[in-house]
Amino acid sequence: MSRSPGIPRLLRRLNDRSALELLLADGPLTRAELGERTGLSKVTAGQLLARLEERGLVEVAGERAGGRGPHAALYAVVPSSAYVAGLEVLPESLTVGVADITGKIVVEVTVNPSDGRDPVRAVHSAVQRACATASVELSQLRSFVIGTRGVVDPRSGDVRWSYDLPDWHVGVLASLRETLGASVTIENDVNLVALAESRYGAAVGRDDFVVIWAGVGQGLGVMLGGRLHRGITGGAGEIGWLPVPGEPLPADVSQPQSGSFQRLVGHDALRGLAGEHGVIGYTVPDLVRNGDEHYLDEVAGRLAVGAAAVAVVLDPELIVLSGDVGRAGGERLAAKVQEAVARVCPSQPTVLTTKVTGNAVLRGAMVAALEQAREQVFSDTV
Repeated sequence: MSRSPGIPRLLRRLNDRSALELLLADGPLTRAELGERTGLSKVTAGQLLARLEERGLVEVAGERAGGRGPHAALYAVVPSSAYVAGLEVLPESLTVGVADITGKIVVEVTVNPSDGRDPVRAVHSAVQRACATASVELSQLRSFVIGTRGVVDPRSGDVRWSYDLPDWHVGVLASLRETLGASVTIENDVNLVALAESRYGAAVGRDDFVVIWAGVGQGLGVMLGGRLHRGITGGAGEIGWLPVPGEPLPADVSQPQSGSFQRLVGHDALRGLAGEHGVIGYTVPDLVRNGDEHYLDEVAGRLAVGAAAVAVVLDPELIVLSGDVGRAGGERLAAKVQEAVARVCPSQPTVLTTKVTGNAVLRGAMVAALEQAREQVFSDTV
């Protein structure tokens, strides 16, 4: 049987991708080391490296001393072969991070968007500023991932609605792609936090976990089988709308901050609760951070209402607390939430505080952007 003409090309592409991923994961390698780890012969590994070097994807990054023979060249991925941008959009600010293909963040800038009512202009201006600061051409950016509040339709990729960002609506994605190119993706901000948690935080190595974002608004990022679960409409994770006994149901779902769980654990509720307990603080995170055991027990009990509901439906291995309230409470709050959930829920998941440092939404956007860019770059080597 004759081999299809496309088979050798496909094999070269697969080998190239495997080699590039190894170089990213394990750092600079010699030709012999690359051959050993991929199972390729020295000749094939040498041809592969020559091909990738010609494409500007790998370069000699030093030498490794051996025995009495000549030193072996070390090969590494060229950091400047591609760049990505991750963005977080808030009502009062827009943060852009630019990273090279290895994942190293080369710049991070936050701007107060002067074109706040025009998302496309605001994003384009912020990205241009970040690129200028990093001395990176806009054309070198292979992927843009934008994290925003609200619901993103998983089928169209467009924003269905966002209470806090009313100008981010259906049609924004197409306009952004007209300006920045087809590689623009919009994602729910808490979903990106879950991605960051799985790569850098408390959920490393876990395939089934949730992130509860406890802050001004409430959100849920769901990871099942190692993949984000968004739901049919993108509304999976809108936990602020969870009905809670004793809290009024919303009369109009178009009104923000009106969901039952939101009323129970939002900033206004926790501030009122602090007044009842005599806890003093300038901000809600201060109240949670400085609160006594009785106050923290009550906060944990309220958060456990949502956590237990998630646990009995999804049965995750882990629940991660994030957001300004989750961070402020730390492991003390997480332990109390775990205890409260265990009292009412048979599955009894572990509850931990986020381990992601810095801007979790931005870091998650970088994770998603790098995955997309590497798919493009590493799949087009031959």
